[in-house]
This record gives sequence, structure tokens and C-alpha cells, in this order.
Amino acid sequence: MDLVVGAKRVIAAMTHVSAKGEPKILPECTYPLTAKNRVDTIVTEYAVFKLRENRLWLVELVDELSFAQLKEMAPASYEIADDIKRVKRKDVFEDALVLK
Repeated sequence: MDLVVGAKRVIAAMTHVSAKGEPKILPECTYPLTAKNRVDTIVTEYAVFKLRENRLWLVELVDELSFAQLKEMAPASYEIADDIKRVKRKDVFEDALVLK
């Protein structure tokens, strides 16, 4: 049974690169798909991407990375949102600790 079938919203929380340092956000999925086109949001330690109008949009990026550095780490095709939010990673992790 696929856990995302029928879900109203699917958020993929993952590391941005593999243990070998290889990008995970790619132009095409390289693994078998169980629920194609079901993820709405991808959250990593460096960025947040949202799927809008069948396109991937970068909506948040940590201050420590440039757009060029992110592109090296995420070679998928994506647009940069006009209202992109730049965040300090320290602030993000402190906010997460408050939520516990």
C-alpha cells in the first residue's frame, strides 16, 4: 500500500545530498516511482522547494549558499520565487528546537 495515495499534501523531508555527496534533487527520478507527481514540497537542510503549476520553485534558501552553489547541489530544473526567503540555518534549527 502506498502511504501517499489520497493524501491532500505530501512533504518530502530529506538531506540535500547523499552520503557520497551526490545530489538528490535531480532532473529525473532515478528510482522506481510508487506515486508519481504526489510531492508538494521538498524540505532539505539548505532549501525549500514547492511544486506550483507543474514546476519546481525555490522558495527558501539558507544565507550560507549562493544560487550557483545550490545549482551544483540540485541540478534539477527549478524557478526562483520572486518572494524567496533567505534564512540563517542557525535560526531554522533554533526554531525547530522550540517546537519540541
